[in-house]
Amino acid sequence: MKNFLFKLYLGCIKLVLQFTKTDANKYVILNGAGRSGSNGFLFYKYLRENHPEISVELVEPFPTTHLSFKTWQSISRAKFIFVTHEPFKIKRNQICVELWHGIPLKRMGFMAKNTNPTNNLKTMKTWAKEADYVASSSALYESLMSACVGISDDKYLRVGFPRIDALYGQADELSEAIIEQLFDAPKVNKQTKLGIYMPTFRFELENESVMQEISAGNFLAVSDFDLQQLNAFLQQHNQFLLVRLHPYEQKFMKQELRLSNIAVLEDAYLVEHELDLYEILRVTDYLITDFSSVYFDYLHLNKPVYFLANHLNEYLAKRGILLDPYEKVTPGVKVTSQTELEQAMVSDDHCAAKRTECLELSYSIPKNANSQRLFDQLIEVKGD
Repeated sequence: MKNFLFKLYLGCIKLVLQFTKTDANKYVILNGAGRSGSNGFLFYKYLRENHPEISVELVEPFPTTHLSFKTWQSISRAKFIFVTHEPFKIKRNQICVELWHGIPLKRMGFMAKNTNPTNNLKTMKTWAKEADYVASSSALYESLMSACVGISDDKYLRVGFPRIDALYGQADELSEAIIEQLFDAPKVNKQTKLGIYMPTFRFELENESVMQEISAGNFLAVSDFDLQQLNAFLQQHNQFLLVRLHPYEQKFMKQELRLSNIAVLEDAYLVEHELDLYEILRVTDYLITDFSSVYFDYLHLNKPVYFLANHLNEYLAKRGILLDPYEKVTPGVKVTSQTELEQAMVSDDHCAAKRTECLELSYSIPKNANSQRLFDQLIEVKGD
């Protein structure tokens, strides 16, 4: 019922603002990705810093019913609308550019095991009607997205993703600053390593015991979890670990995590420092994940990735993945327990060549200057 009422609300907004005058130099970014590797937010930062001739506005969160009518009017005046989730525009003469929020590993849309076929058809029609262009990085990305959502080939712009530029930023002192600000009594030197744990949305497992473990503070959701032992291990090896959970899981977890060498990275910190998660990823030394597609982007750094796969079979049964076998398409050590994870974190890295191979498949274009390439491509479109 809520979904129906929201669509009715959007329909009324479109009807009322249908004849608003369009400004060719106005760009609006509808950001639904927060600060979690948001192509929208990082493209907004790029435009603001490099193109003062463009009037750019960031609208977040989106979608929502809590926007003022003045904001809706501003959206209706934009020539270009950039989205991070489902495509949207108010008028036909607007150009909607879909930036999306990651190269998919998990099945979605038509390909997922847990979606409704009728809803999938509606989603495909929305993309066909509303999305004028879809940013892409490779033939692989286009094949995966088209299989899931039914996007036609002519919509793709192989320009890359703005958030990847953040991974190629200049080296700075951000790593040391993060450690000092987020951890209790940190001791940092040149050998200090900063890791980050970023799992997927595990609520989809529909496993009540897993959510109970997370609620109790077992953020790894492993049977041998020992928080104090993990913190001591990190201390011993001069490492710090950031924990970046899905927002729902973060709210669900009742135990506060702030130890000498383990800390939760929350949106509040990113917003306060006007940072996106990918600007922090750039200065980390390794990634721990499971089925999250963040690893595709982390390949640009060619740093170790550890895959915690203790719930792999459950996930394959509930939703599924687009590329398999999982062991072959994930270039890193696979572990199923905290003990195995700790062992991997202090072992030699033998996966560099495999990471490079996977990167070339998922990102076949030049790796940096993605925002500039997107902007230049749209200048050509506007000229047409």
